[in-house]
Amino acid sequence: MSRPVERHVENLTLVGFMGTGKSSVGRVVAQLLRYEFVDTDEILEQRAGLPISRIFAEQGEEAFRRMERELVAEMASWKQRVIATGGGLAANTDNLASLHTHSLLICLWASPEAIWERVRHQSHRPLLQDPDPLGRIRTLLEQRGPFYRQADILINSGTRSVREVAQQVVHEFNLARNHLQYQALAQAQARPKPGGEPSH
Repeated sequence: MSRPVERHVENLTLVGFMGTGKSSVGRVVAQLLRYEFVDTDEILEQRAGLPISRIFAEQGEEAFRRMERELVAEMASWKQRVIATGGGLAANTDNLASLHTHSLLICLWASPEAIWERVRHQSHRPLLQDPDPLGRIRTLLEQRGPFYRQADILINSGTRSVREVAQQVVHEFNLARNHLQYQALAQAQARPKPGGEPSH
């Protein structure tokens, strides 16, 4: 996937599979950064007036993914937000490319077993309505893994507390933002002056 040469990191977006802690971690990160926290699934439920399980059941997964794509397009104008995404939102090349233009993407990762332990009692997960939910998790992780690995940073959240993961996310975000700002400054200084001579 090609990425823009220059990036303007205005937001921090958490991607990854269900049950990896994106919403829980995102809320703590937003407090630490003093950013606004948003959860894409919550926004889509509010707009549809339905829980995600009913959107899937009544309108189908493709309708839900279309709603996600429309929301991703809106995000390009957002600033100073910590965005927790639904598990399938990042499993789309166009969504990833758009998110990369304005966000640092951090993927929270956990093993299938750790994910299953976290979500096994959550009846609102439509993709787990399967005779073999752990097998379903493994299959989806395998399918989505190549997309998730295109995040800027991967953090294992499977065996650590929400606070520990949030602190690492904030640390990585600050490091990356400082690095990108330095790169932008260096590129600006390297551009030729109006007279044609490079600046030093």
